[in-house]
Amino acid sequence: MISVSGLTVRYGKKTLFEDVSIKFKAGSRYGLIGANGSGKSTFLKILAGLDQATSGNVSIDKGMRLGYLKQDHYEYENETIMNTVLRGHTELWELTIERDRLYALPEMSEEDGIKASEIEEKFADYGGYEAESYAGELLEGLGIPSNLHSESMGVITGGFKLRVLLAQVLYQKPEILLLDEPTNNLDIKTINWLENFLFNYTGVLIVISHDRHFINSIATDIADLDYNVIKIYPGNYDDYMTASTMAREQMINDNKRMKDKISGLQDFVNRFSANASKAKQATSRQKLIEKLKTQSVEVKPSSRVSPYIRFKMAKPLGKDVIIAKNISKSYGSLKVFENITLSINKGEKVAIIGTNGVGKTTLIKSLMKSLEPDAGSVEWGMSVIASFFPQDHKEGIMEDKPTLVDWLYQYAPPDTDKTVIRGLLGRMLFSGDMALKTTSVLSGGEKSRLIIAKMIMAEDNVLALDEPTNHLDLESIESLNYALSIYEGTVIFVSHDREFVSSLATRIIEVTPDGVTDYHGTYDEYLEKEGSEFFKKSSNTGVLAKSSK
Repeated sequence: MISVSGLTVRYGKKTLFEDVSIKFKAGSRYGLIGANGSGKSTFLKILAGLDQATSGNVSIDKGMRLGYLKQDHYEYENETIMNTVLRGHTELWELTIERDRLYALPEMSEEDGIKASEIEEKFADYGGYEAESYAGELLEGLGIPSNLHSESMGVITGGFKLRVLLAQVLYQKPEILLLDEPTNNLDIKTINWLENFLFNYTGVLIVISHDRHFINSIATDIADLDYNVIKIYPGNYDDYMTASTMAREQMINDNKRMKDKISGLQDFVNRFSANASKAKQATSRQKLIEKLKTQSVEVKPSSRVSPYIRFKMAKPLGKDVIIAKNISKSYGSLKVFENITLSINKGEKVAIIGTNGVGKTTLIKSLMKSLEPDAGSVEWGMSVIASFFPQDHKEGIMEDKPTLVDWLYQYAPPDTDKTVIRGLLGRMLFSGDMALKTTSVLSGGEKSRLIIAKMIMAEDNVLALDEPTNHLDLESIESLNYALSIYEGTVIFVSHDREFVSSLATRIIEVTPDGVTDYHGTYDEYLEKEGSEFFKKSSNTGVLAKSSK
């Protein structure tokens, strides 16, 4: 279906991948994984024909339609939501425009009639009569209700614009589907819908995602971008982790045995090369050494690195941590939540879940006292000291200090030596000159790690995090996941990452338009209690841009 041969990409002295030759087969769904900056998105763009490789070529079987998820969500600002989706099938869209033009003529000539007849035949072949119905189903599945389909793209929020673009690429029914982080800005229930949709996809799917549950659910193969090459592992992400670990350990063990054998042979050569009676044996062993050296495989260091994250508490917590009594919050006529009473205790790991725009961020900010409720009160226990990870990095990194060292140093305890700051930054993967970068040039993942570094240094006993995994790679997510799981304080977090929620939460608070469900137990236990209806519940709250409310 689609293959690459001898593909190499270099930017100056940096090589992303080199001499990659691989074929992606029909009926297979590939999870493309690799460290941040390894070149995953660049690889997809090259496959889509949007970027050029330094050398090598991409081959696509004749007649195959390729769909690529665009990230420019302002491209169709003045188009209707429905038409934005329909534009995804270029040939059918052009036929539709010409068909509408012909039928709008006050009088149709014989030539126009023949042309209309030909267009009708092609229109039917392309599925034109079912087009709007199918596009509507996709939009509904992605959480955009039918009453908005005729509205312009300008009336919906940025996250929902991306959903429309996802519907656009799925609507094309391409034989080759390339998706770069399709779960960004999707809530748990919409991700579940997308999983089910892609599970039944029969073409070639190549998807980049940091959502471990999503990759595990859909992938038949993992395309691992590491050591500047791409290697295919059969199975999902968990299968890959097992197979790649075993393969690396086997390689290390084989190399050790090889080195031991070479060392023994070299001892013989050194001892007897000058001995006339054993010179022939020494020469033979020297030749064997040279042969073995050519057979040894270099075990390169992985491009993947994990930050070392550990949270400590400078002050122990009392039993009562946060008590919210009858709190309510509205924005104008939009009622976000009303009359909520919650009590959060020592050591709990509380996950706040719900569909996009339903009020999860508003609730966690209210509990953190960074947002004043319209009614009711939020009280903290006497010993509570809290750190907050905001979804919007601008709220966490407001100042543009000269360097990361200077930015972090301003939050350090008095008399802290800057070598301590450098050490902490190093553990968060900002070693050497990287620690001298300015905050303004950081990527989303780097900003997330910097905010986490600040939280580590604070040693607070309550940690609140709003979508902390959004910009992190898999290695960083796993490190954060583990650090929070062994943290002895209280954790309150908002997340759409089901693996993160499932492995961490001891309590679930689901926010819905009808109120809040407070369940004391794990996510899996909550799903079992709610049954299949959980994924059927949806909310259209938050679809419209604020200017249109």
